Amino acid sequence: MSTRENILHFAQEAEQAGYDSLWVFERLLYPLEPKQTYGGTSWPEAYQRVLDPLDTLAFVAAATDTIRLGTSVLDFLYTTPAQLAKRIGTLDVLSNGRALIGAGVGWSEDEFAASNVPFARRGPRMTEFIEALLALWGPDPVAFQGEFYQIPATLFQPKPLQQPRPLIVIGAYAPSSVARAIQLADGFNPVAAPEAAANQQLIGMLRKAWYDAGRTSAAPEMIVRVNHGYVAERPLAANRQFLTGSIDQVYADLQQLAAWGATEVFFDVSGHYAMLPDGYQQMLQQLAWLREIVAPVQQLKNA
Repeated sequence: MSTRENILHFAQEAEQAGYDSLWVFERLLYPLEPKQTYGGTSWPEAYQRVLDPLDTLAFVAAATDTIRLGTSVLDFLYTTPAQLAKRIGTLDVLSNGRALIGAGVGWSEDEFAASNVPFARRGPRMTEFIEALLALWGPDPVAFQGEFYQIPATLFQPKPLQQPRPLIVIGAYAPSSVARAIQLADGFNPVAAPEAAANQQLIGMLRKAWYDAGRTSAAPEMIVRVNHGYVAERPLAANRQFLTGSIDQVYADLQQLAAWGATEVFFDVSGHYAMLPDGYQQMLQQLAWLREIVAPVQQLKNA
């Protein structure tokens, strides 16, 4: 999938079809003997060749005009606040304000070792990282003194074009991560579960935590990532996984997500097809089938 031509073609097809956003993810390594499995299984083959997410989005930005450009997720701790603030700010300027940031704390001990960052105390480090990032995007001059990061008094440009900054959502499940998202971000970036009830429970928990913490002026952004879902040519049986099946079945599931509080949903089609000989053609087929859902879902969102 990840050829120059395919990336440009897919992005332009998605924009022309009326999709709101296009998303990429980050994977630094593909360890031969990983210290952790991926959800109890081996790492997906699609992780063997992952382009840099922000460089890829900057490349796509030059060939598109309206589609928003998101990361799900950037592993913030593999870099520094100043470096990431510069790169995201640059992307937002070059894309004319289209950057969306899904942030993660990272889970691979191997990738932390390769980044020369301690795996321990990731939570406090992530909190301070976001605080420093937001300071860098604030008014000049900027200075920051923390336990993990120090920034001397400086002018810092470019600021993101979006004001006050690009939207930030966090993949959060543990109480400390949820609290971090509530304190420092605009909402959440949960991964959809194959069971409908699990999604209702998770979204409900995140929304309740948001409002219980006093963030009552606006509902949380709830941008749901779907890794397992796909559109099939024919309806699937009643015991199908949530967000799989025919166009009508998937549309009905998306209506459920919206009713529970999802503000945006995107499908990771690359995970299913990236390593197949005809994978790119199958991805384009998913794009075409999902396109038939885009218009009514947008109407539902704007209702």
